[in-house]
Amino acid sequence: MKLSTFLLAALLMFSFSLKAATETATYTDPYKMMEVLADNTFSRIAKEQSNIAADPEVLRVIVNDELVPYIDSRYAALRVIGNSADLKKVPREDILAFVDAFQNYMVATYAGVFTQYRDQKVIIEPGAGGLEEQKIITVRTRVIDPGKPDIKIDFKLRRGKDSETWLVFDMVAEGISLLDSKRAELGNLIRQQGLVSVTNLLREKAKAPITLPEAK
Repeated sequence: MKLSTFLLAALLMFSFSLKAATETATYTDPYKMMEVLADNTFSRIAKEQSNIAADPEVLRVIVNDELVPYIDSRYAALRVIGNSADLKKVPREDILAFVDAFQNYMVATYAGVFTQYRDQKVIIEPGAGGLEEQKIITVRTRVIDPGKPDIKIDFKLRRGKDSETWLVFDMVAEGISLLDSKRAELGNLIRQQGLVSVTNLLREKAKAPITLPEAK
């Protein structure tokens, strides 16, 4: 998969997640959730182009405002750790610190990805129904970029703790799982350096400034 395709796919995934819970709309229909979040996020980016041009860090604010509540960051972070560390032997505060650092790292990463956005159209494919008995589902989407082949992206969602709402935990673009790629990248580091060291590394990476691509 080409890098630009992966970046666009990653952008779309994190077009879904750090408002206070009381301010966050909830959705029992995951397909409707995806439609609303995609529309809200891309509309806001379009409206704030002048502000983004003046200060690219606005993109980080948009990610935090519009997206993070709809991603299961804790679940994704624990999946990234996987078998790289024995969680039963890791202090709870170290696990919580990693979850927080991982989320902030991904916010920074995808705020940077938003600089690639060029008004692509996103189509959410309808579901097949039968959600009542399912705990994990796949929402399929197509990204339409004029003059280029459509990009097919699958979003993996799981039921929230209340069993009514849904949260995104992974995205598969052209056969590549974002979660699996992060597990491979960070899992090796956790085994080699330890969870605390990787947590500190992610904190430093998250501090990197958001920059716009140079005009061609």
